[in-house]
Amino acid sequence: MPQKSNANLHKANKAKNDEFYTQYPDIQKEINAYLEYNPDVFRDKTILLPCDDPEWSNFTKFFAQNFENFWLKKLISTSYANESKNYNMNYQPTLFETESPKYDKKKTCIKWKIFILDHDTNKNWKIDIDDLERDYLEWDWDFRSEEVKKLRDEADIIITNPPFSLFREFIAWIVEAEKKFIIIWNQNAITYKEFFPLIMNNKVWLWVTMDSSNRWFQVPDSFTQYHKIENGKKYAFVAWPVRFTNLDHWRRHQPLQLMTMADNIKFSKHKDIKENGYQKYDNYDAIEVSNVDAIPSDYDWIMWVPISFLRKYCPEQFEILDANDYRIGQNWKAVNHDTAWVAHHITCCGENVYRRILIRKRQ
Repeated sequence: MPQKSNANLHKANKAKNDEFYTQYPDIQKEINAYLEYNPDVFRDKTILLPCDDPEWSNFTKFFAQNFENFWLKKLISTSYANESKNYNMNYQPTLFETESPKYDKKKTCIKWKIFILDHDTNKNWKIDIDDLERDYLEWDWDFRSEEVKKLRDEADIIITNPPFSLFREFIAWIVEAEKKFIIIWNQNAITYKEFFPLIMNNKVWLWVTMDSSNRWFQVPDSFTQYHKIENGKKYAFVAWPVRFTNLDHWRRHQPLQLMTMADNIKFSKHKDIKENGYQKYDNYDAIEVSNVDAIPSDYDWIMWVPISFLRKYCPEQFEILDANDYRIGQNWKAVNHDTAWVAHHITCCGENVYRRILIRKRQ
């Protein structure tokens, strides 16, 4: 199932079918975790949702409904023009759109839309989703347009599921403006050469509120690549989705509970550790650790660990080291090339089977 679901994501990437919408309970669980760590994290902040149509996006619905609870200053949401989407669909505007005073039959398919929430428009003494004001942007380009760039510069926090086909560009777009953000993508983004240095230098980290290693995302009705239909809605299954963020949270500072090297060798549930212990490389002073829960608590030098380590990484406990062009032993090498700054295991079947990251315990 995970292979099939990842294939679905990559097909979306290739075809630029980029609209994967997070479910409301997942958003609620995630945002509550930030609020538990810092109740004022959103107070007096302007939030930009740059790829989120309120008719689909639960992010827009969630923050609009909680505008007053979070003491927000402003909520801005923008959505693609229908004709800019790279798949065929017969577009039918909803009542939410047609009943707006700004509705324009000619513009609705060719212009990006913008939704702003910052005051009580209907005079009912509360600010919520019914107060969203909608309009059309001048251009039909994506988040890289000058119009949306100005919205980015105005915002304090950017939150969205970025277009899967434009992830690298989207990250650069955020980092350039030095904004706070929460975005979702597959954990393979960790290996991108443009992205891994941000993680290594503690400028971006992971936040995983998912109860399992996979999640369902709602997709538009026009999608042909999906896995189930529930209550008349289509859903696609994506394996290993993670949140990338630079907003602080409690889990980031929760150290791993680990056993000593001797106890791991004696009690580990992993066959390779129990039978062979910790293998050391011929040309490099580091040990191989094939599973995160097998990291020894009493080893002070360099270790190669799986990229899944980043889901439980505590910067006060470990530091992430750069991977350079070293050849390590007969069957291992570290690489720094166009796709990753991590180590790759070489097997008889080819490269890139197991990805590894260099870490060391903080002294």
